[in-house]
Amino acid sequence: MTNSANPALSQWSLDREVVLSRVIDAPRDLVFEAWTDPKHLPQWFGPAGFKIVTKEIDVCVGGHWRFDMIAPDGTLYPNRMQFRRIETPRLIEIDHGSDKDDDPGMFRTTVTFDSQSDGKTVLTLRQLHPTAAQREAVIGFGAVEYGNQTLDKLAAHVMGMKR
Repeated sequence: MTNSANPALSQWSLDREVVLSRVIDAPRDLVFEAWTDPKHLPQWFGPAGFKIVTKEIDVCVGGHWRFDMIAPDGTLYPNRMQFRRIETPRLIEIDHGSDKDDDPGMFRTTVTFDSQSDGKTVLTLRQLHPTAAQREAVIGFGAVEYGNQTLDKLAAHVMGMKR
């Protein structure tokens, strides 16, 4: 496991957190696979109408996913994720920011996958931002709405994987 350059990300704080949750009508192993298989992850990740162009993807502890997220209006958002922890099939921990070293806006994301007795999966995504002000800024930018759109795309992708 690598340590983040930003010490604020080593201590969780509710005033810097954004939480999204979704029940997905698929078994936990399948939902986890959609998050960790390089052939699936770029297909569903990102808000509605956004496209992903992968530059590099290595989904393992210490590995990176470098990609451009392209908005419907053509705006390019360079992204980098570093996979900090992967506990198959229950947890993924990622540092996510711009595709540059020492990004001050980088945030930590923890994704948990919990099985329900009916075969569905409860996915909970928790983002920890370096400051409360940054949390407020990303919420103002639409992080919750865009995050929910991303989870909609994940759910739809997983349904296609079930077939």
